[in-house]
Amino acid sequence: MKTSSTLLLFMLTAIVAFTVFNWNTFMTPADLSLGFTHFQAPLGMVMLSLTAILAALGMTFVIVMQTSVLLEARRHAHELKTNRDLADRAEASRFTELREFLTTELTRQNTQMAESSAALLARVEQLENTLLASLGELEDRLERGGQGSGQSATSP
Repeated sequence: MKTSSTLLLFMLTAIVAFTVFNWNTFMTPADLSLGFTHFQAPLGMVMLSLTAILAALGMTFVIVMQTSVLLEARRHAHELKTNRDLADRAEASRFTELREFLTTELTRQNTQMAESSAALLARVEQLENTLLASLGELEDRLERGGQGSGQSATSP
């Protein structure tokens, strides 16, 4: 038990014990005044009744406060769960968008690299063909130059 509960139980036990030990005194009638009227009643019972009413009101107040706190905590927990679910869905959607973006970007880069490779290969092949044509032309000139050296020096 909590210390406050133990203290409250001890005080309640002390009041009950005091009432039992002094029951005859509690039941002795006395002249009482409320300010606007006078009456005769046992002062101990009046005070004990007021104490019981005050304790009941205090307990009612505590129960109402605990109930409202529990309901508020439940509402906050529900809102927190809703917000957590919303955040999780947003996070999942961001991951999905990121995955789609990366897939699209990688596909675009792969396509661009393939196009660049194809263009480079075509350029290399073109240069190779040009080089081969130039080599062939040089070879032809050399062959013609070698055949023409035995004939005349004025041939083109």
